[in-house]
Amino acid sequence: MQRMSDRAPFEAFIDRPRLRLPEDARVAVWFIVNVEEWSIERPMPRTVLSPPMGQPLLPDVPNWSWHEYGMRVGFWRILEALKRRGLKATLALNGSVCSSYPRVTEEALKADWEFMGHGFVQRPMHHVEDQRGAIAQTVEAIRSFTGKPPRGWESPGLTETEDTLDHLREAGIEYVANWVIDDLPCDLRTAHGPILSVPYTVETNDIVVHAVQHMPSNAFMQRCVDQFDRLYEDGESNARVMAISVHPYLTGVPHRIGYFEKLLDHMLTHDKVAWMKGEEIADWYRGAVQQEAS
Repeated sequence: MQRMSDRAPFEAFIDRPRLRLPEDARVAVWFIVNVEEWSIERPMPRTVLSPPMGQPLLPDVPNWSWHEYGMRVGFWRILEALKRRGLKATLALNGSVCSSYPRVTEEALKADWEFMGHGFVQRPMHHVEDQRGAIAQTVEAIRSFTGKPPRGWESPGLTETEDTLDHLREAGIEYVANWVIDDLPCDLRTAHGPILSVPYTVETNDIVVHAVQHMPSNAFMQRCVDQFDRLYEDGESNARVMAISVHPYLTGVPHRIGYFEKLLDHMLTHDKVAWMKGEEIADWYRGAVQQEAS
């Protein structure tokens, strides 16, 4: 078992090799759409409405319904916003979603989105008694539905124990989106060989902006615009990767979806952008590093 502190040796960005994105783009942008199953019989992973008198009650109908709206309505707004602009996403999904919400996964598959493992159920990895089994169950659920196993993984809440990366690599996972440590991919050590960290985000993430920081409806758009503009500028000297992470019950609601569309339109006015999925970023990076070394 590797110690967590040994997983990612420190490397200053100024010492990273100069890498070039396809068509000499400055920044690779990938969208992560997170779809989850929340059990109405259990405490909710997140809440929007405090319990009456401060006493949590089950079933938690209002907070379960808040998330359910995203699956019934919000997801379709995000899907349409991306499709209308010719953009694709990486679907981070609980393995159980393949059977619980097949209408959602069918449309994501039809849209040629990548399927990325996001746990079998929406629960921190620390609370999963058999991580190896749950990872295998997730991989099999996605393989059975799409015809191929997932190459990437984002843990619920980005959670990991000391063993998680070892189990993921053993199960054939090639990259993870839990380690928000760099603007370029980097290798993490596991007991079964390296696993790639593809840049993810806790900043341009609607959970943080709207569910945690309770910012106004346009705040996610503005933060993403500011992030994109700076990375686009920085990308003149070396490639950068930008992740934009959304959840249907947050970004897919009527008072926010228009700002998401404005964000997409802003980025589309720039020509040196590589629109990629997580697996495409992983493939590009491996090839670029190999080319740089030869």
